[in-house]
Amino acid sequence: MGEKNVITGILDRMDERLEFDTAFAHCDFPCGIYDPHLAQLSALTVVRMVDLINNIPKPTASKPEEIMDYSHDIARAVEIKEKHAELCKHEVRIIWGDYIKPDHVKLHPDLHEIVWNIMKYGSKAKQEPDREAAMKLLNEVNRFAEIFWETKGIKTKRAKAPYEPREEIVYPQL
Repeated sequence: MGEKNVITGILDRMDERLEFDTAFAHCDFPCGIYDPHLAQLSALTVVRMVDLINNIPKPTASKPEEIMDYSHDIARAVEIKEKHAELCKHEVRIIWGDYIKPDHVKLHPDLHEIVWNIMKYGSKAKQEPDREAAMKLLNEVNRFAEIFWETKGIKTKRAKAPYEPREEIVYPQL
């Protein structure tokens, strides 16, 4: 019998004798705080970084300092884009795994596909500076946010972000 099985067996026997209360939690630590806002900001950041990457002036071959500045700017923007694409996916996975329940999926049968699309477009956004993929990520995250707030009985509105790239994001009407 493996070490894990021995420990599990001991704990099971202790539970039978001491009758431990069973604890239930919906997440790693039952905080109850969920909000898709960080996923939306991350998706918006991906769009912004793609725009910046695609608009960084190309260096001239004869000026090494321009080449170094260009390389530095590209590297930083790509790193930020990739971190935010992954953060977006992470935040959606947390809400999906810890908050979304079968009743939510019954009311929104396309929820599985929306989450899958977020994962797919988040990965695509990490692979290359493709604005279309970045916008698809943002659009899917916005759809996810609308459904999330609806599960809480909160209406939403769409408005352009007050900063570049000035794309629409979903806001709860509180």
